[in-house]
Amino acid sequence: MTARDDILDLGKRVGQSIIGQDTMVERLLLGLLANGHLLVEGLPGLAKTRAIKSLAKNLDAELSRIQFTPDLLPADITGSEIYFSDGGKGEFKFQQGPIFASLILADEVNRAPAKVQSALLEAMEERQVTVGGQSYPLPDLFMVMATQNPIEQEGTYPLPEAQLDRFLMHVEVGYPDGKSEAAIMRLNRDEENAAHGGAKPAEQQKLNPQSVFDARKEIGAVTVSDPVEAYIVALVLATRYPDKYDKDLAKLLQVGISPRGVISLDKVSRSYAWFKGRDYVTPDDVKAIVKDVFRHRLILSYEAHASNTTPDQVINRIVELVAVS
Repeated sequence: MTARDDILDLGKRVGQSIIGQDTMVERLLLGLLANGHLLVEGLPGLAKTRAIKSLAKNLDAELSRIQFTPDLLPADITGSEIYFSDGGKGEFKFQQGPIFASLILADEVNRAPAKVQSALLEAMEERQVTVGGQSYPLPDLFMVMATQNPIEQEGTYPLPEAQLDRFLMHVEVGYPDGKSEAAIMRLNRDEENAAHGGAKPAEQQKLNPQSVFDARKEIGAVTVSDPVEAYIVALVLATRYPDKYDKDLAKLLQVGISPRGVISLDKVSRSYAWFKGRDYVTPDDVKAIVKDVFRHRLILSYEAHASNTTPDQVINRIVELVAVS
């Protein structure tokens, strides 16, 4: 099997236990392929946690789940130096924290204070942890999926806008349709019966992480033509200088996309094109994923908040205004 066949099979396996959330599963795989991190936002019970658990179940990679709470400390994530005494001689040894797994579920990340969030975001960006003046590298396969609940604001600590930029994508998860709800009930019944001595599904071999690394090499060779490059840059510039496109749009934007956003849009566009079986990027590939790459990077103006304008509505307007060269 080719690397793409392996990844498609992985997505199919994950999708079997995540019913009605095909977009979230696809974005999870894109984050893995693009070597980036995801911020997933949705109401409780929409399979956000289940998604990355299912990915870890089918991929030969260690998963750490970190439940973010107001009393969490940075050392609870990174690890710390512990004093060991042996034969009357003592020394400090570094005890690794849960961040050293390949797949990290940062559950309800906005429930922890800024110091804890910073410890996680630093590890995401630097791909290493520094404790006591010593740096410790994180695994080659390393992805963080952070979740947050959009309806609870009391007792939460919103992520700083500048640090949100470190997430490759911000994925919004909605309710499944009625047909999917029925399938979810049946799946839950089957799992409960299996847990109580019923017929259990056969164990499938986990995917070797080397397939992910092979896929990343192929994605690196995906072609981005000059017109598509120009289109990506034009979309970003439209967020920085909206008055050149539309005066009403300019009133809605306070701060545009950073250069990190350009890099992310390029990486995810190439990963999306490869995922769809092409070795080149089209403008439609860019349009398909631009909301997930942009929505957490845009800082809207007071006027936009006052009129209940969402980032997605602003992005839709930008896509309408920016033409493909």
